[in-house]
Amino acid sequence: MLTKGIDALYRIAEPQGGYLTTAQAVEAAVSRRLLSHYAARGDLERVAYGIYRLHRFPVHRFGDLIATALWAGPSAAVSHDSALAVYGLGSAMPAVIHITVPGAFRGKHPGVVVHRASLSSAEITIRDDVPVTKVERTLCDVASTGDPSLALDATREATDRGLTTRARMLEAVDKHPDRDHVRNVLGLPKAKRAVPSQGGSL
Repeated sequence: MLTKGIDALYRIAEPQGGYLTTAQAVEAAVSRRLLSHYAARGDLERVAYGIYRLHRFPVHRFGDLIATALWAGPSAAVSHDSALAVYGLGSAMPAVIHITVPGAFRGKHPGVVVHRASLSSAEITIRDDVPVTKVERTLCDVASTGDPSLALDATREATDRGLTTRARMLEAVDKHPDRDHVRNVLGLPKAKRAVPSQGGSL
């Protein structure tokens, strides 16, 4: 039972940088009591309420971001300046963790800035084990609420590195809630609208 239990935890934690939640463990038939047993014998450690890290995994450079995303739930994603750090874009050195969550989420945590917005699955990806907003959404969010010069520099760098293209940025900006401001910050033109064709002949 113990071997099967720890194996189940490793299967959960492997794509999450070695981290998992109590809820994920219970869903895999590993009880809270068994989790406490594993912690007592040194197989794992509790890094936050309801969040554990398995010791066999090396310490992850983005472990704090992964743990925060797990705390916020499956529909959340690391975003804004914190997402720039994951992509290695710009000179962002956020002193807090930025995360975007659905509007119904009401959790609060010291050192975490919670942004409420509904993200589609097309706006979230996994990079270095971190659930993170895609590059285009990240750059739009930073342009909307962050340092304009950082947003512009990071956008240029992302384009130079092939992480995005001008066309993809234009498409993302057009879908962003703060599209006009973002467009101005990034110096992008308005999206062209198709002109309806005139039927018939002269």
